[in-house]
Amino acid sequence: MTISISLAEAERLVVKALIAAGTSRENAPPVARALVGAEASGQPGHGLSRMPSYTAQVKTGKVRGDALPVSELVRPGLLRIDAGHGFAYPAIDVAIDTLPEMARQNGIALAAIRRSHHFGQGGAHCEKLADLGLVAMIFGNAPKAIAPWGAGKALFGTNPICFAAPGPEGSPSLVIDFAVSRVAKGKIMAAHRTGAQIPEGWALDRDGNPTTDAAAAMAGTMVPIGEAKGAALAMMIEVLSAALVGAHFGFEANSVFDGDGDPPNLSQTILAIDPGLASNGAYWERVATLFEEIEGLEDARLPGSRRLEARETAEREGLNVPAQIMEDLRRLAGENEA
Repeated sequence: MTISISLAEAERLVVKALIAAGTSRENAPPVARALVGAEASGQPGHGLSRMPSYTAQVKTGKVRGDALPVSELVRPGLLRIDAGHGFAYPAIDVAIDTLPEMARQNGIALAAIRRSHHFGQGGAHCEKLADLGLVAMIFGNAPKAIAPWGAGKALFGTNPICFAAPGPEGSPSLVIDFAVSRVAKGKIMAAHRTGAQIPEGWALDRDGNPTTDAAAAMAGTMVPIGEAKGAALAMMIEVLSAALVGAHFGFEANSVFDGDGDPPNLSQTILAIDPGLASNGAYWERVATLFEEIEGLEDARLPGSRRLEARETAEREGLNVPAQIMEDLRRLAGENEA
């Protein structure tokens, strides 16, 4: 059973629930926009299902709901941001506000975010930069969920690779966003919350056996894409985020699914490139040729295009949210239905 809710009403409830848990009025709106935006884009694992864990972490101080990001311009092309063990989204907003001018001045710019948290739908952050005319990537690590290939103990996070680039004039930005596990762990968390089973091939239980039980999967490990190649990509992201920024590796970070323990101290690295400067103005013609070739193939579609269809539907018809998740959200906002 699902319940229909408008985007505006979903944001209102999320903001109210976050503030009730102890999040500042300044920080709650960017978190709400990110969660509702993920839901609207067809990524519920990064959406409203996160609210019970987010609010639990605010209440225990695992996430500091009043932390304001502090930025430092270290070099003309390098920005360091301390998220203060708060939510990632306010810190990412600082990066998105600052990186475009840096990239236009230097050709390339990088933001290194430390003492951070779960960063949600990474492609959406890159998309904002692409819509401003920049090629963008974001690398971020997560608490351990994937084992090095051949091992049975998780060390690496699901560590998504997120990329966006401006399309030709009149076309939406190209967005590519995928976890290096076969699915994002948030999808398993959402299934666990609603009591649904997961497809075989997503995860292994704590004994290394394939499982369709979401609870067993949460306690086990995720199956990487491409087997050994996916595990290697997970390690690469640990270096490009945690090592490069100076934060916790996945095996050192506490879970972002409950309120227990210390802040996870995760990290994100955001890269922005001015494609016009890099290509001496040729980028726009070249990317138009690429789009035309792909779109000219029968049944081909550009990666990430389904997000646009999902958003259009959500804006027109609202969100269809599982009843259990809506019950959680209303309870957290103090608006339980009689």
